[in-house]
Amino acid sequence: MATGPARKGRTLNRGRVLRTERLTPHMIRVVIGGAELAGFGVGEFTDHYVKLLFRLPGVEYPEPFDMERIRAELPREQWPVTRTYTVRAWDPDAVELTLDFVHHGDKGLAGPWAASARPGDEVLFLGPGGAYAPRADAGWHLLAGDESALPAIGASLERIPEGAPVRVFVEVAGPEEEQELPTPGDAEIVWLHRGGGPVGDLLVEAVQKLEFPEGGVHAFVHGEAGFVRALRRHLRIDRGVPLERLSISGYWRRGRDDEGWRSIKRDWNRQVEEEEAQALA
Repeated sequence: MATGPARKGRTLNRGRVLRTERLTPHMIRVVIGGAELAGFGVGEFTDHYVKLLFRLPGVEYPEPFDMERIRAELPREQWPVTRTYTVRAWDPDAVELTLDFVHHGDKGLAGPWAASARPGDEVLFLGPGGAYAPRADAGWHLLAGDESALPAIGASLERIPEGAPVRVFVEVAGPEEEQELPTPGDAEIVWLHRGGGPVGDLLVEAVQKLEFPEGGVHAFVHGEAGFVRALRRHLRIDRGVPLERLSISGYWRRGRDDEGWRSIKRDWNRQVEEEEAQALA
């Protein structure tokens, strides 16, 4: 449901882990570099993303690694598994790409990989893609999301025009998961601590209660699909935010793994859009 000129890069990139850092108990930063990343093209958007490729154990892949050959020559069940992550930062001078990973023990694929990553480990990924950056002509900005959206929110805050009003709501497990979020904007940043509560309930409540500043909003709302759906309805129908002023998408869905969510996301988006069209008719 993200709006804008999305670009889904299919370029294969190869890098090496330079260093890792545990930012909070459940967030790990991995910095990737290497001469082969020189010229890696990001910068237009603040939600740039890459698709990490994880080789399946026991499968022999062509060398040099070639996704087109893999798709043409290997059965679908032997293709590498992909996971999508937002570019937290890109330093073209140092040739360093920074990605942040939510880590919950052994759950998932990318989180455990980040926890065990060591300098020198090879990293293969496709990209970049992206669609959103804070608009300079906006009256004010709204950024809202859970942990999965935190890298994009952090990158976007750094690009808010100087002095521009911005309201930020980030829901995390607890105060230990808060991070520094520098910005040149005039920001009010609210951290919401869910504890053991459902993901997104506090975000929905906070945005619904927000007294909107004067002027047209440019909004970025991403994270778990259930609260994203509720906030999209609120912003589009209750607040009348035009679609072109809204970047909104479910990064993941409670109760489904990444493959399961991707398999139904297109139909889910279509249903949301149809319900919205009926409500606005």
